[in-house]
Amino acid sequence: MRTADLLRDPAAVVRDLGGNGLLNELIVNKANVIVCDDEPDIRDTVAEYLGSHGFSVTSAESGAVLRELVGAKNFDVVVLDIRMPGEDGLSLARYLREHSDVAIIMLTGSTEIIDRVVGLEIGADDYVAKPVDLRELLARVKAVLRRTAGRKRNGEVAAPGRDFSLDFGACRFFPETQKLYNADGTEISITAMEAQLLKVFAQHRGRILNRDQLLELAHDRGWEPFDRSIDIRISRLRRKIEVDATKPEVIRTVRGVGYIYS
Repeated sequence: MRTADLLRDPAAVVRDLGGNGLLNELIVNKANVIVCDDEPDIRDTVAEYLGSHGFSVTSAESGAVLRELVGAKNFDVVVLDIRMPGEDGLSLARYLREHSDVAIIMLTGSTEIIDRVVGLEIGADDYVAKPVDLRELLARVKAVLRRTAGRKRNGEVAAPGRDFSLDFGACRFFPETQKLYNADGTEISITAMEAQLLKVFAQHRGRILNRDQLLELAHDRGWEPFDRSIDIRISRLRRKIEVDATKPEVIRTVRGVGYIYS
């Protein structure tokens, strides 16, 4: 397949190139990123840095501008500050998750643990603490893009049954397109991290996985956010795949040990 063809079809990139360096280069060259922060110095510095590494970057100084941008064009990643005047980042993250599958990376104060918890619960894919380490942010943006590389762009939805699927209770998960459907074929919105967790549980069916193992297996790098992050994500995932999320049968808790998909 020619490089030009790969650039037009990200799904083909995933199929034909796997995880090699050319794949990463093509993902970056194709990626559209929004940096939303009310502080001009931070916004401009982050935008310039990501732009210098091959991303197409658009800046937004407020929630109103962000809403206008995402309504007019498809973006791959939003780097979103939590603390902004007017509409804050948590409210914007909730709006983005309800209206798109764009990846969300939150910028948080180093001591704002509760904001991180709420952000992840709303559906953010990752977070970076302020003051921002630009190299860390770059690594996290690339990692999010790798996890979402199988998604179709331009709002395309893959039809159930067209590729390999996995059963999670009454739901069906399609790993290649990272789509989840309920029993009647209706698509259920999931984040990139939720899709990654489904893959991990499917690959380790019948095996108890603790928090550290889930963090290591579900991420492209060895980072350790606070322990509660996995609990929050699994709780959110259960609400989508379980008949009764308060009495989970698909992904069960093994008290004091971890989780198991059986």
